[in-house]
This record gives sequence, C-alpha cells and structure tokens, in this order.
Amino acid sequence: MNILRGPARLALKLMGWTLLDLAERPAKAVVIAYPHTSNWDFPVTLLALAALPFDAHWAGKDSLFRGISGPIMRSLGGIPVSRSERTGFVARLSEEFRLRDQFHLVIATEGTRGLQKGWKSGFYRIAVAAGVPVILAVVDYPKRELGLLSCITLSGDEDADMAQIAVLYAGRQGYHHEQASPIRLL
Repeated sequence: MNILRGPARLALKLMGWTLLDLAERPAKAVVIAYPHTSNWDFPVTLLALAALPFDAHWAGKDSLFRGISGPIMRSLGGIPVSRSERTGFVARLSEEFRLRDQFHLVIATEGTRGLQKGWKSGFYRIAVAAGVPVILAVVDYPKRELGLLSCITLSGDEDADMAQIAVLYAGRQGYHHEQASPIRLL
C-alpha cells in the first residue's frame, strides 16, 4: 500500500484539484504531459503520481540531476536527459520497456516551459520503437483538473496520431496558456 496516497489526495483536494484517472491502465506506456508552462507543473504532477498511485519514471533535463538534487530526483523516478547531445536515449528507453513487465515513462512533450514551434518527437519514437501505447496526462489550471485523460495506440502515421492527440487535449490549458506549444511534431 502506498503510504503517500492518502496525504497526496488530501493535499490536492485542499488545493482545489480534481484528480483524473483511467478506468484501466496498460502495464507499459509512454505518458505524455501537456501543457508544460510553469515550474508548478512538476510538484503538482508528483502529487498526482503519488495520489493515483502511479509508479512512473519521468525524463528531465540533466541539470536537475547535478549535485545534491541528483539522488533526490532519481529516488522520485527521474531519468536524466542530455538535450545538448545525442546519447541513444530513445534506444535505451525502448530496451527498458522490453526488459520490464511494468514500466511507465512520463515525458513533457514540449521539452521546456516556454513556447516552442511544436513538440519534441522523442515520446513518439520511444512509443513506436517499444510498441507501447501513449497515455495523455494533463495539468489543467483553469479547470483545476490533473491526471490521466486517455490512452491511445499510435498508428505510425504521425499526422493522424497528432491530430487525434490534439482533439483529446482540446480546451486544456496550462498555467501560462499562451506558452503552450502547438500540438505537432518538430
């Protein structure tokens, strides 16, 4: 039993959040987090993961893992990503999905909190290479809803898949909604 579930649910309720969950979750999935427009997304998401409960790992920029924060971030399920060089991240994580019976990887699709021209494609490439579905997660500040929205299986047709994702995220807004990147792959 997860001892953090009760306190996390209470904290979210006291802050006015409604927790969203799927009726059934696949044993393995890439979980995409959108929109990501505020530093508050991270602590609220960690609370949601504890409240569901949802044993997930998450990818974050490697600078979060330097110094004393490194062991803390790893204990919270973090996996460092170097955004400045190619490290075989997609292949490494695709293999991780094959090696485990259960594995969920949370990725912020925009790769940063600022407005971008579109989404980074890593989540898509990992899901296709590993043959796992994609769970759509959200932190919707105006509606005060957070959690898991839907689960889809990618077809390999990027345009069709991204159009489906855009429909599922329609009307969802981050803290700084003007900084949410368009739902399309770069």
